Amino acid sequence: MLSNITASLPPSAIVTVFNRAIELRAQGRDLIDFSIGEPDFDTPEHICHAGMGAIRDGATRYTATDGTADLKDAVRRKFSRDNALDFSRDEIIVSSGAKPLLATAVQAVLNPGDEVIIPTPAWTSHLGMVTVAGGHLKLIETGMATGFKMSAQQLQAAITQKTRLLLLCSPSNPTGAVYSQQELEEIAEVLRQHPNILVISDDLYEHIVFDDITFATLASVAPDLSNRILTVNGVSKAYAMTGWRIGYAGGPQWWTDGIRAIFSQTNGGPCSISQIAATAALDGPQELLARRCKTYQQRRDFALERLAKIPALKVARPEGAFYLMPECGKLIGRQRVLDGGISTIETSTDLADYFLDWGIVVVPGTGFSCDPYFRLSIATSQDLIEEGLNRLAEACEALQ
Repeated sequence: MLSNITASLPPSAIVTVFNRAIELRAQGRDLIDFSIGEPDFDTPEHICHAGMGAIRDGATRYTATDGTADLKDAVRRKFSRDNALDFSRDEIIVSSGAKPLLATAVQAVLNPGDEVIIPTPAWTSHLGMVTVAGGHLKLIETGMATGFKMSAQQLQAAITQKTRLLLLCSPSNPTGAVYSQQELEEIAEVLRQHPNILVISDDLYEHIVFDDITFATLASVAPDLSNRILTVNGVSKAYAMTGWRIGYAGGPQWWTDGIRAIFSQTNGGPCSISQIAATAALDGPQELLARRCKTYQQRRDFALERLAKIPALKVARPEGAFYLMPECGKLIGRQRVLDGGISTIETSTDLADYFLDWGIVVVPGTGFSCDPYFRLSIATSQDLIEEGLNRLAEACEALQ
């Protein structure tokens, strides 16, 4: 029999949609997939060569559960170069992807019943991690009017004596919202009044910011709070290394030691080959990051222009990441023809299911604790974006 927590835990909405798309493709369906946040670029050649060289050199054995010294030092250089953050090697931890690192970081500091503040729309796994760790979700609703960003006033109002952790994601998955330095300073001022609250800063989309916006992260904006901030990042989005599975974090040693303690019981350590490749990524040429970001911005602009021509949808202008979050309230209550019958679109989940009939894969907003919205990933070619949005326009128009 499953534990009560496991039995009550819904599967990730993203994974559910992804698996459904695989099933339909196996049946021969032509699908345009806007559901997965995975760069369509190849891993840069010099990184691949580093990985292949690792295999040839026999670097195929166990490493430390929290990463090699070489990769930790590369992460330290990255934090210093990009974020003006200085960490000792003991303050750095590496994992098999940012996702398990985030989950373990949450587990390391929560006691059952502790409250975790997360602005919504929120990445579905951020929510699930808290539930698995026995925490209580305290969700702060944001919307298009505020650029999907939580204000300092909202944060202050949400804090209680049980608040233990703030989980902040910027640029945001799923909305693309980016907190400015000024906005982070205002949030930091609230946190100074509550010294028991910790912060996880999920910076995975750091290098995908648009319109000449300067990325800022809380630990560099408020260095006086550094003893309670864990800054999490990885190589998957920036360097198109999703399958290599390397995430990393920098923060106070008391926190990284706690993560290491859990890893010592649950984690065999990151892939040795991937760690050498990640070292090459972080220490190698960085110019490709700006070039790829420019491509994402061009795709964003094209998608925004096309979506603006669909009367039933409204969409905010994301400042980063590679997602758009259209509001679809005008489609709720409309009817679809299904197998000769009629059914009503009651939620964004119904709408996402309906879009599958048109060969379009999106993630419903219900998975991100927001409705009526759905998430579109533009981490694909402009030709596919154009074809997919043409189908989307036809699908919206066809609803009665």
